[in-house]
Amino acid sequence: MSVCPTIETERLVLRPLRDEDLDDYFAMMDSPEVRRWLHLPDTFDRDAAWAQMAAFLGQWALRGMGLWAVEERSTGRFLGRAGLHNPERVDWPGVEVGWTFDPRYWGNGYATEAGRAARDFGFEVLGEERLYSCILPDNLASQAVARRLGFELQEERVMAWYPDAPHGLWVTELSPSAPD
Repeated sequence: MSVCPTIETERLVLRPLRDEDLDDYFAMMDSPEVRRWLHLPDTFDRDAAWAQMAAFLGQWALRGMGLWAVEERSTGRFLGRAGLHNPERVDWPGVEVGWTFDPRYWGNGYATEAGRAARDFGFEVLGEERLYSCILPDNLASQAVARRLGFELQEERVMAWYPDAPHGLWVTELSPSAPD
């Protein structure tokens, strides 16, 4: 699979990132809350946001997975990004289910809904048997989403891409009755 598919859930549309998403995408990434949880440097600017969007789309072409833009079905409003991420990094654990939403839309269950669609895609379409989520130990909101998706904390460790910040390595495995 090399083309990013579009998936619809009850309230969301997970679709390929588009050039016209750039302003909304950068606004989300530039928020203090998102910068904190993703360790974004001060140098992360609109150009870097565009390059990141392009890289996520490229991951679909190279690896058959990536992150989707997430929009609200009823309004078409850009809410964030979610999906499967497997970058080429020395100690990356494997296919990660990830989510990042504009803080204005936190607390509405969007991360859980989009994360569930991504998790199911990883298991059912990609045939993965194990999925990961890398979460900072003090990011309790993301840990709660991970738990709702059936992830359990496997370990905390420092990884090469963030040598100053240990991350919780959360894991879920394919089972006959995956949690909802």
